[in-house]
Amino acid sequence: MPRRRGVIDHFLYTLAGGAGEAVSSSHVPLPPLAGLEPAHLDWQRDDTGESAPRSTRFDDVYFSRHDGRAETEHVFLHGNALPRRLAAWSERRPFTIGETGFGTGLNMLCAWACFDAHAPAQARLHLVSTERYPLSRNDLARALAAWPNLARRAERLVSQWPEPVAGVHRLWLDERVTLDLHFGDAAERLALLEGQVDAWFLDGFAPAKNPEMWHPGLFAAMAARSRPGATFATFTCAGVVKRGLAAAGFAWRKVPGFGRKREMLCGEIAEPPADTRRQRTPWFSPPAPRPPRHVAVIGAGIAGASTAAALARRGVAVTLIDRFDRAELGTTHLQGALYVKLAVETNLQSRTYLAGLLHSRRWLAQLDPEQSLWRPSGVLQLALDEKEHQRQARFLANHSLPQSVVRGLDAETASRVAGIRLEAPALDYPDAAWVRPLELCVRLAQTPGVSFRRGEVTALHGNETGWTLTLADGERIEAEQVVVAAAREAAGFSQLAALPLQPVRGQVSQLALPQGAPALGRVVCAGGYVPPAAEGVLNFGATFAPGDTDLAEREADHAANLAELERGLPHFVAALREAGADLTPTRLTARTGVRAASPDKSPYCGSVPDAEAWRRDYAALAKDASRVPDVAGGHHPGLWISAAHGSRGMASAPLCAELLASRMCDEPLPLEWPLVDHLHPGRRIIRDLVQGK
Repeated sequence: MPRRRGVIDHFLYTLAGGAGEAVSSSHVPLPPLAGLEPAHLDWQRDDTGESAPRSTRFDDVYFSRHDGRAETEHVFLHGNALPRRLAAWSERRPFTIGETGFGTGLNMLCAWACFDAHAPAQARLHLVSTERYPLSRNDLARALAAWPNLARRAERLVSQWPEPVAGVHRLWLDERVTLDLHFGDAAERLALLEGQVDAWFLDGFAPAKNPEMWHPGLFAAMAARSRPGATFATFTCAGVVKRGLAAAGFAWRKVPGFGRKREMLCGEIAEPPADTRRQRTPWFSPPAPRPPRHVAVIGAGIAGASTAAALARRGVAVTLIDRFDRAELGTTHLQGALYVKLAVETNLQSRTYLAGLLHSRRWLAQLDPEQSLWRPSGVLQLALDEKEHQRQARFLANHSLPQSVVRGLDAETASRVAGIRLEAPALDYPDAAWVRPLELCVRLAQTPGVSFRRGEVTALHGNETGWTLTLADGERIEAEQVVVAAAREAAGFSQLAALPLQPVRGQVSQLALPQGAPALGRVVCAGGYVPPAAEGVLNFGATFAPGDTDLAEREADHAANLAELERGLPHFVAALREAGADLTPTRLTARTGVRAASPDKSPYCGSVPDAEAWRRDYAALAKDASRVPDVAGGHHPGLWISAAHGSRGMASAPLCAELLASRMCDEPLPLEWPLVDHLHPGRRIIRDLVQGK
């Protein structure tokens, strides 16, 4: 019995994303949640007087000073026969190119240009590239300035260039082209990639200069992430590369090289190895992809609206259904915070939310560059007592993240950035933001390809062609696939009854500010949150009432919000009163809503499990958690969920929307596969089985 308890404890710890190295089901270690060392360059002038970037770490150039673009086109584009293959592309999924070593991005920009020149109008391109030492934004722009005919593409890349944080960073180069930057070691990143590749650019500094990259693990990871028949091309003919490729299953051949390089390699892999990553957790095996033409999305809040927009951008027709139309609300003055609270010890939940924070920030900038729906104000998280101060200090000691992402501030510095006197130190997220959530949902619902339908879905019925949705008024809507993003209402559908969802009522208080009222320079969070006022209205709150679904405004909640505001910002409240603000609870107005939360406080995102089948197929786990049946998890075909986003939905819902749309459309995913599994809606079913519930 003690042995079984140890197995169960380790299993549950792993499933919940506990701290430590081996957190995934097959013990693939995730890298530390940390910033990366940037590339260090010097700039050498060639015979024409132009400067070219050279890595001081590897003593090698990023591209040929003879003609870098011509070399890229010869080695990678023609080595993979891309002009011909792209011209003939007719799949509904995107053509996917994988690259080892992003460098300056020249290869990816050239692939994008090749795609535009040859691919049919309905085709899409997905680029995946790894980089261990990312360039700074300024160095990237300087390097790409050497190619004026790529200037428009370079500008799109540079404008979205992410912070140097290990993980996946999704960029939208245009309506048809997506780039996923996987920052970190190439072999490590490809082992964590959830997706398959059609053509490989095997690049990077020469094997003699950078032997750490060109090792068997890299070639094995490439093979495991390849589609049948995937091709590769590389500039080098080094023996270690030929042997590594052959051992991984690639057939290679020598072909004429470029410039002074007499030969190069290209080839293909006919039958990639089977994916064995989920042998210890077969329930997380994804269903076979079926790219849809029409999807119904239930719920038009941030989860549903962002999912509808993500699908529509991929050419999918979307019917978005909700009980009320947010466009009818007019001006609400409601503001939400784009923020996260990360754990002291790295876990899967913190990784997911940090990825979501960075994702949402880029997403908002692309969606609304005029900033009519959001402001990059930054967010301060106050440490109002010594316990929280010590927690924040331990977090900073454990995570070497860039200060542009998160930094610790003393009370004096925090006061300066907040624009108001503070008595407490804080964590500062300079790139975080506040958002107009309702107006944002309206904008997303107006995405071309999204059709809004007001109504309440009361039942879902699967059929041979997809799903029938029955509305309260008796109308029926047919769809190939369905996404449930209706928060607490999701539990009303029989297919989702096994997923625990807790309703949580929250009330935000709103104060009309008098002339001369003090202004905040940051969103400030403690027990509640308060963003900088917009249009003369200050939002603050919110209350947190699990299990409560009453939407009526409550004076007691206004009093609670005021008390919390004064506890965290006493000098701000005093200044408000001095300016003549009436802080009487009866003079405040309210915005009240009910969110949904999961027991472990992570969202549900993925295909909906067939709970009855899971309990039957994995019943052996109740007796011995080490007895894992070799049975893939059964799912309701074409039924998906994005829910339980709680109070951090702005940091999780847009990323989950991309995850769902990518999975549904057979694309590489914007998260590492252990994080995808962490979000799987069936995780609680397995946990309950192991615990004997």
